[in-house]
This record gives sequence, structure tokens and C-alpha cells, in this order.
Amino acid sequence: MALLNIINMRLSAYTHIKQGGRLMVDIFKAFAEETRLRIFAQIIKGDMCVCEVEDCLKITQSNASRHLNALKKAGILDSYKLAQWTYYKVSANFMENNKDLYNYLVLNVNRLKTYDVDNENYGKCKTIDICSCKSVSEGKIK
Repeated sequence: MALLNIINMRLSAYTHIKQGGRLMVDIFKAFAEETRLRIFAQIIKGDMCVCEVEDCLKITQSNASRHLNALKKAGILDSYKLAQWTYYKVSANFMENNKDLYNYLVLNVNRLKTYDVDNENYGKCKTIDICSCKSVSEGKIK
């Protein structure tokens, strides 16, 4: 019985390490795509719905959704629904478990060649109600 417990503990530890290693690979694969870094650079400023991501980065809805899902699958982003809109935010688990990487990204995403334009678009998109999602989130359904 004791031997079985030791084997289970070792298998559990191995599985945890293996899953952790896979997760790290998934994170770096997700960030290997520049569009995903651009999305991350904007979402670290605050939650964004898909239509805001589209407008800020000037990409199609299908591209935005594909990249957002890849970031979510890698554990970088979380999402939540508000009415018919899906909002994305940086995962608290990602920030907690990858503090150094998160801090590095926050300090360096402004080096992306598209950062200034994306940042300007972000400011514009946050001041207008692109898809009426702000009206819903503020309780002002149109």
C-alpha cells in the first residue's frame, strides 16, 4: 500500500511538471505571432470586446476571434460574456504564475512597430461606442 502511494505521488509530480512544460510552450507559441502581441499590448490597458480589438488593430472579426482564442487557450487571457458580447482580459493566473514574463511584456510591448498606431486607435475606440457594447455594460441598452 505504501509503495502504491509513493508511485502515485511520483506520477502526480511528473504529470504536473509535464503540464507546466506544455503550458510554457503554449505561452511562447501564442506570443510568437505578432498580432497576438499587438492584442496583448492593448488588453493590458483594460478589458476589450472582440469588436474593439477588430477596430483598434484594423483586423477582421474572424482574425480577431482566432487570435483571442489562441491567447485564451494558452492561458494568457480570460473571457466573459456581457449580453451578446465577449470581453477579454489578461488572466489573473497568467499574471501570478508568470510575473517576470508579464512585467517584461508590459515594459516592452511599446517596442512593437505598430504600437503607436494601435495605441492611438485604442484611445479612439475607447471614446466611441463601436458596437453598442458600452451602453449595455453601463446599463444603457439602446
